[in-house]
Amino acid sequence: MLPTVTATGSPRTQGALRTLLDLLAAGAPAEDFARPAARARADGASAAELAEVDEATRVALRIRRTLSQHRVREAELTALFDTASDLAALRDLDAVLRAIVHRAKLLLGTDITYLSLNDETAGDTYMRVTDGSVAASFQQVRLGMGEGLGGLVAQSARPYATDDYQADNRFHHTDTIDGAVLDEGLRAILGVPLRLGSRVIGVLYAADRTPRRFAREEVALLSSLADHAAIAIDGARLLEETRTALGDLGAANDTIRAHNQAMHRTEEAHDHLTDLVLRGADATEVAAGIAALLDGGILIHDADGTELARTGTAPLTPPVDGVAASRTSGRAVPVEAAAGTWVCAVLAGPELLGSIALTGRPDLPDTDRLLFERAGIVTALLLLLRRSAAETEDRVRAELLYDLLTATGDGGALAARARRVGVQLSRPHAVLVAHGEAATRQRLLSAAAQSARTRGGLAGIHHDHVVLAVPSKAPGRCAQEMAAELGKALGSPVTVGAAGAAAEPGTGDGTGSLPTAHEEAQRCLSALLALGHTGNGAALPDLGFLGVLLGDQADLAGYVRNTLGPVLDYDARRGTELVRTLDAYFVHGASLTRTKTALHIHVNTVVQRLERIGRLLGKDWNAPARSLEIQLALRLHHLAQDL
Repeated sequence: MLPTVTATGSPRTQGALRTLLDLLAAGAPAEDFARPAARARADGASAAELAEVDEATRVALRIRRTLSQHRVREAELTALFDTASDLAALRDLDAVLRAIVHRAKLLLGTDITYLSLNDETAGDTYMRVTDGSVAASFQQVRLGMGEGLGGLVAQSARPYATDDYQADNRFHHTDTIDGAVLDEGLRAILGVPLRLGSRVIGVLYAADRTPRRFAREEVALLSSLADHAAIAIDGARLLEETRTALGDLGAANDTIRAHNQAMHRTEEAHDHLTDLVLRGADATEVAAGIAALLDGGILIHDADGTELARTGTAPLTPPVDGVAASRTSGRAVPVEAAAGTWVCAVLAGPELLGSIALTGRPDLPDTDRLLFERAGIVTALLLLLRRSAAETEDRVRAELLYDLLTATGDGGALAARARRVGVQLSRPHAVLVAHGEAATRQRLLSAAAQSARTRGGLAGIHHDHVVLAVPSKAPGRCAQEMAAELGKALGSPVTVGAAGAAAEPGTGDGTGSLPTAHEEAQRCLSALLALGHTGNGAALPDLGFLGVLLGDQADLAGYVRNTLGPVLDYDARRGTELVRTLDAYFVHGASLTRTKTALHIHVNTVVQRLERIGRLLGKDWNAPARSLEIQLALRLHHLAQDL
């Protein structure tokens, strides 16, 4: 959100805001953004002017952070696109590997990156390409399988990272390896495997000469680059085999030509699909592209089995066993339960991002199978980008929700921010506070964020609880639906307290405020948990008289109407005395004899009136819990008449 210069702003504040915009446009460092506020103070600006400048400075810094994140993502996508282009024009394996190592160094911002390849004859792994290395001993080091960090990655086919290698006792240290690492001055190291199918052919590394903790996103990015490196090595091997066959077997020209055509088709398909992703295509467009290449139906699912895209086929639940087998082998596998169907796990290193299924292909030649597997790599890029975009949007939505619940900022500005993410604060909103098992809070937040996006609402963490604000005029029913939906997503009970409908002040509705609704929803959640209603959802009105006691503004007349409405209406229409009979019945301890004496009527008349009351209020009207609510409503009704 860009700061707005209002017509009533003083020249000092207008000048400060313009300076902030100029700093944003120039990409100035963060410390420069404090200058406009300092200048305003030096010029004797008022407290209101300083507050306006300080708020604009905070917004400008937030925009700068967002722009910086976008630039980092753009650099990553550019590097991935360039890597895919190199693969399509593969001629010199060493040049491609050097480019990948160099791009890994730029993207992760490390001091050094390097790549080792396994020597199956010697049973070890040796350094092949380095970028940033200065020690000859390090550039020539060989690691036995299981030795050091790299040997462990090559042996286990799993990524490993260490903040400080020399001090990390998880790895098998040797004098040769430790000496080379010490000569290079390395401390933090990340290594990911280069895999062809289930076989590890080497390791891609990123390292720093100072301690550093590698984030999960960095592991996923390096793993994606490692997949491209493995493709380059595999392509070079296939081309070398082709050259050998051409030299040794002139009679095999037709076979080799077909093989080259298949490789070319695979490379073109890989380029085409990668270009689709980098141009911003969604899952449906990518699925359609894959289906056209493989002449079959395509389904894309996320890691939870939720369908993301489908074309040319009926819905299909991703087979758990098939996805697990593909994840283990690194290859596409046939689905036994559905003839002509293949499934390929979509991976970013060891992380399962989802799966892709191909239908209508009983026979899948090796070339098409390889193309399908390459499509899985491209789909991994798509899902990584999709997750990154969703996480960024969720952070923006969570910040907006926090500002709304704490009443931070101008109402009009909050409404404008909400509109930019598709939220209309002028509509009535229900505020929901969700509670699950402590170990599932992050998963609960992710599921709540997805549900909120679907409903055009917001979700985030507030006061250590997952909070949602979604459009709804029926908070109680909304809480019930959300408790069931989130509980199913987590596989464990989720309790939801609700309040509303609330609208943000200043948006034209004026029915209440989100902070007030949030406080009431918290009280409702506490009541549900205290009553043992774990896994349920409700608003305070759904809790009967307990809701009246806990409500911030008790609607006593509404409670009486909800509890006794049918009986009151019956008496009003027919001139009967069902309310008086019901009151006497409870006052005299539910005794028919004492009730008929107090009312001076026959006992059969009492019975008939109580039967009529039962038909009006329901068969459980005389149950202990229900009768308590009815007696309270009767007392409130009499008090209202006496006033």
